[in-house]
Amino acid sequence: MRAIDVIQLPNVSEALFSAPSQAQLRPVTPAAHPPRILLLYGSLRERSFSRLLSEEAACLLHAMGADTRTFNPHGLPLADDAPDSHPKVQELRELAAWSEGMVWTSPERHGAMTGIMKTQIDWIPLSQGAVRPTQGKTLAVMQVSGGSQSFNAVNQLRVLGRWMRMLTIPNQSSVAKAFMEFDDAGRMKPSAYYDRVVDVMEELVKFTLLTRDVSPYLVNRYSERKESAEELMKRVNQKSI
Repeated sequence: MRAIDVIQLPNVSEALFSAPSQAQLRPVTPAAHPPRILLLYGSLRERSFSRLLSEEAACLLHAMGADTRTFNPHGLPLADDAPDSHPKVQELRELAAWSEGMVWTSPERHGAMTGIMKTQIDWIPLSQGAVRPTQGKTLAVMQVSGGSQSFNAVNQLRVLGRWMRMLTIPNQSSVAKAFMEFDDAGRMKPSAYYDRVVDVMEELVKFTLLTRDVSPYLVNRYSERKESAEELMKRVNQKSI
């Protein structure tokens, strides 16, 4: 099949147009370090089931060879209620920049994710200087419920992941009646729910290994290349003051 003739696309800038290349999806030197995964959970309770589920996920990720960090949301101010220099905000943003993938785990409260969960995501900027802290990173979403199984929180987390330009994996976990799924030591009991968590973490590691070396290419967009070129032209061609 012949390549598209850009001459037939008058609305496309030929200099910036690029057909996707399979060769660009093969890293010359794949990264050798363990996948770096940041875990966020959405409850401040002493016995927080979203934290316990997040900790169980971290155990699985370690067993799969990943390097994990978990952010503790205690002390994180509401978005815009403190300066960006706040220590907890800086900690969260540094972890987001460090990570190659994330796990977001929220309780479902009033049919939605919790405010604690949303606050953490709101403090992670879409852009930070020339860096996009979340763009191209992988994401797994999970939720816990006090009653019957629901998917409201994970569905909302997926929307946010897309907005943050993350590569959200297909699988997800929703643990119903979470108070019945953990023992006194805080470990998750054997169940179909547990098996699904294993599935989700396994898929997250696979997708992270598959995409982390080529994520800049995967999220390189024609519209943004065009915008950058236009901004450069304006700066270069502006009249001297």
